[in-house]
Amino acid sequence: MNTNIDNLNSVPKPKIFNQSTIFVEGWYWVLPSQSLLVGDIKSVTIFGKDLVVYRGKDRRAVILDAYCPHMGMSLAKGKMEGNELRCVLHHWKFDAEGICVDIPNLDEPVFLKAKTWPTAEQYGMIWVWTGETPQQPLPFVLDWENQEFDISLGSQFNISCHPHVLLLQGIDTQQINLVYKLPLKMVLEKQELNENAIIFNTITNIHGKSFWLNLYRRFFNNSVSYSVCYWYGSTCIVSFANESTHLHIIFTTRILPGGKTEGQTLLMSKKRKGFFGKLTNKLILKLGKKISDRLLKNNDRILQTMQFDFKTPIKADLSIIQFINHLEQQKPLRWESWLLVRSREREKEVVEERQKREKWRDELVND
Repeated sequence: MNTNIDNLNSVPKPKIFNQSTIFVEGWYWVLPSQSLLVGDIKSVTIFGKDLVVYRGKDRRAVILDAYCPHMGMSLAKGKMEGNELRCVLHHWKFDAEGICVDIPNLDEPVFLKAKTWPTAEQYGMIWVWTGETPQQPLPFVLDWENQEFDISLGSQFNISCHPHVLLLQGIDTQQINLVYKLPLKMVLEKQELNENAIIFNTITNIHGKSFWLNLYRRFFNNSVSYSVCYWYGSTCIVSFANESTHLHIIFTTRILPGGKTEGQTLLMSKKRKGFFGKLTNKLILKLGKKISDRLLKNNDRILQTMQFDFKTPIKADLSIIQFINHLEQQKPLRWESWLLVRSREREKEVVEERQKREKWRDELVND
């Protein structure tokens, strides 16, 4: 691969990458599906926004703002009635679209709507889209089309570094080859799947001798396709594959206050037929959990004292630069408000427009 080293030495200051109060609009994990039973109501906080997630009799997961639009009571303290949620304070009831459908002692409820958020369930997880209308599907890789998978829930984790810094370790070839001493020698090629997804992949050989390496070779032979697919800079799908074996490890993350990481791992392997096929997949998924737990443990030890500052990029860092540049082109939202980050000029225009509307209302009232 031909690379202009001069271009590597001029990495612009990022506006999204490694920022603790800005994130990309997209799909984010909320909690494992198995932890939300029918009739359950749970409170969660994602990117500084308090939310409520519940499951009605129709088994559909619903996510809405945590506080009742009447007086701000926590809807997490309410109770389920079929597929509807009733607030504990004045017993106002809201349906799955957030519309108030019943107010005690009123013949007809006032038109009122609690804010709801697009919700999906896949891979054994509940996901929320942090905008009005989903612009992309849930995270995936191209090889998954028309395929069925066995899925296993991995570990939840907290690490004292930003999710972007954690997830780019999957394409830091220096660390893979030198620090972790993994048996993979690689040069990564980039492919932009869409504006929110980018893939890095290579075909490499497995080197070295140990029990685990011999086990790797048992499933993948000596040659393995290695790819890392990033969605929204926050979900990373690491794939190991050859003609007969596919293992996908999903690291899906969120930012915690202070720029730290909260995440969940998921393991996937293409379904196999028969008893021995199912047994093989159980072993592959168990191996995947072993790999993911080991990587997280090592990263937690190394990255917790790191203050990321990309001062001197070199040619081996090309994939990292490509990841950052791709991330910077995505739609940034603000912590807690989930509103679009605008330029200072646009922010000023919005304030002026708001002031004009307020002045117009005041004049209308006075008239």
